[in-house]
Amino acid sequence: MNDKLIIAQKMPYPIEVEKGKDYYWCRCGRSNKQPFCDGSHKVTSFSPVSYKATETKKMFFCGCKSTSNQPFCNGTHEKERYFKPVKYLAKSD
Repeated sequence: MNDKLIIAQKMPYPIEVEKGKDYYWCRCGRSNKQPFCDGSHKVTSFSPVSYKATETKKMFFCGCKSTSNQPFCNGTHEKERYFKPVKYLAKSD
């Protein structure tokens, strides 16, 4: 099983969420429908993070997959040294 996080992008995804709608944030970074899950995590031990919008507004979903405030951005991507460990892989196009 491949349990390495893939950095989808080093910035948040601004998404206009709709009140009452469920969203499933991609935790592993493999989804082709970022920042949301497309089932690509099935080759890992990761699972998507569910979020139900309580109001309609713009939310900033994490792109680096390393936030401590899942599924939302907490600025971790701005800490350049954080992305130097070997355990993180850049997503290839």
